[in-house]
Amino acid sequence: MHLTTAQLDRAAGVLLGTAAGDALGVPYEFESRVLRGDEAPQMLGGGLGDFAPGEWSDDTSMAMAIADVAATGADLTTDEALDAIADNFLRWFDGGPADIGIQTRAVLSAARRRLSRGGVGAGAIMRDEANAYAEQHPHSAGNGALMRTAPVALAHLDDRDGLADAARLVAGLTHADALAGDSCVLWCEAIRVAVLDSRFDVRAGLDLLPDERVDQWSAWLGAAESRPPKSFSPNGFTVTALQAAAAAITQTPIPDAMPCRHLRSALDTAIRVGNDTDTVAAIAGGLLGARWGASAVPWFWRRAIHGWPERDGRPSDSHDLVALATLAVRVGEADDKGWPLVDDVPYSEHAFTDAVPHPFDDGVLLGTHATVDHSADAVVSMCRVGRRQACFGKATEFVESRLIDSGDPVENPNLEFVLADTADAVRGMRAEGKTVLLHCVAGHQRTPSVAVEYGVMLGHSVEKVRAAVLEAMPGARGGGVVWAAAGEPRP
Repeated sequence: MHLTTAQLDRAAGVLLGTAAGDALGVPYEFESRVLRGDEAPQMLGGGLGDFAPGEWSDDTSMAMAIADVAATGADLTTDEALDAIADNFLRWFDGGPADIGIQTRAVLSAARRRLSRGGVGAGAIMRDEANAYAEQHPHSAGNGALMRTAPVALAHLDDRDGLADAARLVAGLTHADALAGDSCVLWCEAIRVAVLDSRFDVRAGLDLLPDERVDQWSAWLGAAESRPPKSFSPNGFTVTALQAAAAAITQTPIPDAMPCRHLRSALDTAIRVGNDTDTVAAIAGGLLGARWGASAVPWFWRRAIHGWPERDGRPSDSHDLVALATLAVRVGEADDKGWPLVDDVPYSEHAFTDAVPHPFDDGVLLGTHATVDHSADAVVSMCRVGRRQACFGKATEFVESRLIDSGDPVENPNLEFVLADTADAVRGMRAEGKTVLLHCVAGHQRTPSVAVEYGVMLGHSVEKVRAAVLEAMPGARGGGVVWAAAGEPRP
């Protein structure tokens, strides 16, 4: 399935939004910390699992177990894919996670015992144990399947019926109750619609549910659209968790200027619902990311989020989240440059190699993919990069920004936000005392534009900064949609 640049951004936002909501909600889970008044939620860590700041919890860890399989291009309805997901759940469980739901723990423990006795087919065994748990516990429609369901949608963007089947099957690995499956079907279809059509529609999947439950779900969704978000607490029940997330999204106003800021404000609302804050915010974050894109997630969240599983001896991070989501919607295939699978994205474009000091801050270096000889501590990249991009040099901090070199406004739907956010990343790391390399591929459009945005942030007039940047970077185009937006007044 061919996706546009904007659709790919929205697909990449699904896991990023999930993880951001999760890590943002962790400190406030079950009132571990009380969010007061107009205090903004922060990724402070702590919570029930004594997490590090920015570390995600079981919500995203289990989503990663699914995403790792989806990123191979697998059809998630097959036994092979379900076995692989179940194996990943058990790998996570065997590591002794700091936070895990009661029902999930019971099912995974029972499945692990059977497999250790020589059982085969982790997926089938896990489903058996989930069914057994549901038979013994009438109220087993917990939120543990819904919290992790977002990546299922990415594997089936072109097949809503297949998506519904996959959502129910993956949910059934731990949660056999039909309502748990229903909630996953509805949320995955809402994510699919948001990625493809750039709109919210939580009702879009009602026709994918059994006829006998459609009216009840329609009423539940109606309540989410009309009742205050805080009324959906406690929210351990999958229906109430979905209502809480949906209410936070639909009842948080979308700003007229830089509307993608809705992602951040709706997550604030989701956390203020209370109770299982990390789970509700993770659920909401998946759909918010699908609607507004990876480019709508603030740089300081992207920089902070991390968690299970480890890769090459380090925790997974925002780069991995974007890579897995991208591979999932591309059926496991990299793009024409090998991204996101290669360590160093090969660029053939001719580019200058010098690190040019910003005209108003010589601690900011302006460069290109070919700027490899520099002394920067931190790198802000506005093009596709690998883990070991040559221009990273000896830097230890990295921020990736999704700014597209295009004259078509459709390809940069969050243009004003991304310009401001990228310049703010530079400003933030400069405030930490770091020297920052700001680069794109060839330094024609993106680097000079963000250099202008940053110069205006420092208090200089846009006319003065534009002239100075053009003098410092003779190859800059000095025109186009991105350049014209740089340095303009922001709300």
